[in-house]
Amino acid sequence: MRLFNSFASLAVTAVVTFGTAAADAQTAANLNALRGLAPFSALLNTPAGKAALAANLRVTAEIQDGTSNLPALEPFPQQQARALTDAAVTGSDGYELADGLGTKLGDAYQSVTKCSKASSSIVNCTNITPNLGTIIGYTLLVTEMDGMSAKTYFANATVVKNKVAVPVSPAAMAIMKAENGTTDVFGKAYDKPAGSPGADPIGDSRPFQTEPSLTKYSDPDFFGDPSDNEVYLVGPVQDLVASPSFPSGHTIYGTSESLLFAFMVPERFPQMVTRGAEYGNSRIVLGAHYAMDVIGGRTVAYYDMAQLLADNPAYLGLKHLKTTPVTHFQAALQAARTDLRSALAKACGGTIAACAAEDSSRFSNAAANQAFYEATLTYGLPVVYPAQAGKTEDVAAIAPEAGTILQAAFPKLTLAQADHILTDTEGPGGGFLDNGSAFGVYSRLDLVKAGIAAQSYK
Repeated sequence: MRLFNSFASLAVTAVVTFGTAAADAQTAANLNALRGLAPFSALLNTPAGKAALAANLRVTAEIQDGTSNLPALEPFPQQQARALTDAAVTGSDGYELADGLGTKLGDAYQSVTKCSKASSSIVNCTNITPNLGTIIGYTLLVTEMDGMSAKTYFANATVVKNKVAVPVSPAAMAIMKAENGTTDVFGKAYDKPAGSPGADPIGDSRPFQTEPSLTKYSDPDFFGDPSDNEVYLVGPVQDLVASPSFPSGHTIYGTSESLLFAFMVPERFPQMVTRGAEYGNSRIVLGAHYAMDVIGGRTVAYYDMAQLLADNPAYLGLKHLKTTPVTHFQAALQAARTDLRSALAKACGGTIAACAAEDSSRFSNAAANQAFYEATLTYGLPVVYPAQAGKTEDVAAIAPEAGTILQAAFPKLTLAQADHILTDTEGPGGGFLDNGSAFGVYSRLDLVKAGIAAQSYK
């Protein structure tokens, strides 16, 4: 498929040449992501799983056609317009996500970085500093590799080696077998099995292929040119017809980049986390993804980010093309943070705190941000694992490195304090990924509520 910028194309290439470089030697990080997402493959085995799949299709359709009653940051016509501009990916620059910094800081950021149209499908953007480009580029390489390797794994148990699909490694296959899982869950659940008329030939057909109808609409694209959602689904700008749906790669990108901004500008932590959730939701509005895809993509991003921040060696020092390898993530993040904050203070003409407070954007209402984010945590999908539903999961005991997500923004916190905040603020349990695993814990992190608590922690 063709993504909408040069870095996105790089990310796809990375999957082909690095992330799945050898069918019998998938990376430890790839396997961790597959293991965490594996409960998805078992949804057809239980009535609860089947009910969640049925709700997934219904909720997705309601969001896409504007009949959903879920909280929103904007009226539906504006959501549709944003979904088209969010279909663009400005890569390691972060231009489009920077509006989460608020009116004053967002404008300041976008005033010192420029994007140009290279072609109908390519956006080239400048970076404020090399340090910022390094941390964003490397983060996206790691997270997108895990997400893209999962797509064909769950669709038909293959990986891409030298541009040819081959069976996944025995270690990867063992993960699905341990769940008694199956491939092509969406295709089987929604009567669009792989290769059937109108279905994805690989598996896990997308909403525009499985829903009875698709709401088609037109709005300007990222550059203000006339466009519509179909050109981002079936071409010519982006062709997703043969691209498996689960998990959402765009959501991984938007969540990862929004988190980086949240770390570097903690004054806007809750708002940037909300921006990431909005970006993922845009994929549903467009017709490209299901609610489950967005939840899965967000969870991969959260999980991988914590591994990077904890300096897990399996996630560091990876090399691909022009992406600068990072061997000490926290140090690279601090260098980027220093550069960014200096540039923002100069561009906005005041302190970061003062400029961050000047906000009349759609993120200026804290209660609306919280309501929207909480809605996107589960999208109202039914419980699949009842043992976890009424249970508070101790983050420090199950996924202690998760606290680094708060520490990165609020270094005054100890890891124990950060994990405690995450435990106190975690969202509903028992969702389709929350089977008691560490990865399941990440699927229920409420980072808006946790960020607010961390900002006021004494």
